[in-house]
Amino acid sequence: MTVRPGTGIVGRVAADETRDGVALTNLDQPLFDGAGATKRDLVDYLDAVRDRILPVLRGRPLSVMRVRPGQEPFVQKNLPKYAPGWIGSVSYWAEASRRQVTYALCDDRRTLLWFANQRAVEYHPALFTGDPAEHHVTHLVLDLDPPEGDGSFESAVRAAFLVRRALDEAGLAGAVKTSGAKGVHVFVPVEAGIAPDDLAAATRALAARAERLDPALATTAFIRDDRAGKVFIDSTRAGGATVVAAYSPRIRPGVPVSFPVSWDDLDQVAPGDFTVRTAPGLLAGTDPWARRMPEPRRLPGDLVDEGHTIPVARVQAMHEGKRRARARRAE
Repeated sequence: MTVRPGTGIVGRVAADETRDGVALTNLDQPLFDGAGATKRDLVDYLDAVRDRILPVLRGRPLSVMRVRPGQEPFVQKNLPKYAPGWIGSVSYWAEASRRQVTYALCDDRRTLLWFANQRAVEYHPALFTGDPAEHHVTHLVLDLDPPEGDGSFESAVRAAFLVRRALDEAGLAGAVKTSGAKGVHVFVPVEAGIAPDDLAAATRALAARAERLDPALATTAFIRDDRAGKVFIDSTRAGGATVVAAYSPRIRPGVPVSFPVSWDDLDQVAPGDFTVRTAPGLLAGTDPWARRMPEPRRLPGDLVDEGHTIPVARVQAMHEGKRRARARRAE
């Protein structure tokens, strides 16, 4: 397959159909091994929910996870050089990888369709809009990652209610969704102007407060071996991190979807309830993610101050890993 640069028009492979000027190909191929769905199912789903997913992607640097027949899924951050010229983008220096990255901005239907035709299954937008230098972060996020085994999602739900209690006590509020895998995401909208370091600190403090409510259930231990079968409250989704978007499919059997759930219903659902085939019918013309998202609130000063006393999880884990390695060598 070839693509004429700047056009998005596929050559040598006849399009199965065209939507909004985007040529769509190989629609009846399996999406990936074990998907139980075709590429057409992905395209049809994303097109059906475009009015819900585009608002959470628009204006945000986007990373996607793609699949190709016979290959392992892979993350794509840089917008390919063969991408159509009408796709918006933003470029900036990525400190983690030490390189300049040009991220796509998925702002409209034809961009979403183009990505779907590229077999982009998962959509991971940044938690800020525009250039990170503007510091326009919009949400504080806690990612609840349960241990493996039966009842893992149920344990993530129980941990989510701990987070909700911690938010209530801090005078904050959030919306919740399934991750589309086995976990739960809590999104807390924050007032504009918060410094990234303060947002990260508040996230650490909320995670610690939730952990203290039930340390037998939840942990903030970044090192997996230290979690002792507990739900990991991940406080590292701040700054330049991404989180899978509401309504995004996931590369898992059955192609589940990260789906908004009300707090009242959270303990009555399962991740498999929401897939590319079932989710559009469940929406019934509504946008539950937008409807249930609270108004942005100012982060309490005591929460931020507490967070600045808590070590950054990744840095702490790195130092601890080195300490343990030295101890093993000394044995």
